[in-house]
Amino acid sequence: MTTETSATQDPDARSILSYIKDLPNICSLAGLGCTLLAIYFLIIGLYPAAMIGMIWAVAFDWADGLIARRMKGRTGDDQKFGGQLDLLIDIVSYGVTPAILVLSYGSFNPAFLPVVFVMLVFGAIRLSYFSTFGLSGGAKYTGLAIDNNSILLVFIFMFEGFFSGQVFSIILAACGLGLSILNVSQIKTPKLSGKTINVVLLAAYTIAVSVFYGWKLI
Repeated sequence: MTTETSATQDPDARSILSYIKDLPNICSLAGLGCTLLAIYFLIIGLYPAAMIGMIWAVAFDWADGLIARRMKGRTGDDQKFGGQLDLLIDIVSYGVTPAILVLSYGSFNPAFLPVVFVMLVFGAIRLSYFSTFGLSGGAKYTGLAIDNNSILLVFIFMFEGFFSGQVFSIILAACGLGLSILNVSQIKTPKLSGKTINVVLLAAYTIAVSVFYGWKLI
């Protein structure tokens, strides 16, 4: 999250839980709740519901940044805390959750463990790199932003019905691995979540995805 900075307060003057009252952090935690639901539904094999949880996690993640940039009076501590909270939630939402998707759809076959391990390692490295160095030239990411993993996997899963379960499990693993490689590549990609129009487009995509998978649940 990017916000206006102001004087840093004495950390002892505020309780840990006081940061929950910050609206962008509430959005971040709502996204974590969606991720938890997605993981639960992946484990029990209810994939349409899991896809809805995954895309709403992205929507809340993008929304918290938009809200943070428009809020006035947030302190430097608010900004730093929100940034760390985002980072920790991202590794669960965009690292662990896609990994569980590959494992679950592959019936937890241990043959998929090497792929999932690479996905987790590259996801952690990707987030650590961004946390350390930020945007390239202040405008673009180095490597594919990790939130795109969930956006694309949710789209790819729409074609699940065209393949047998075994074939699609391999497709998912290959896509997950390919996205992870892009995450740590040297390609330059724009910061899509930084523009209001892109947040609106993601909101429309989120609703469309929710309707598509919600229909499958009926």
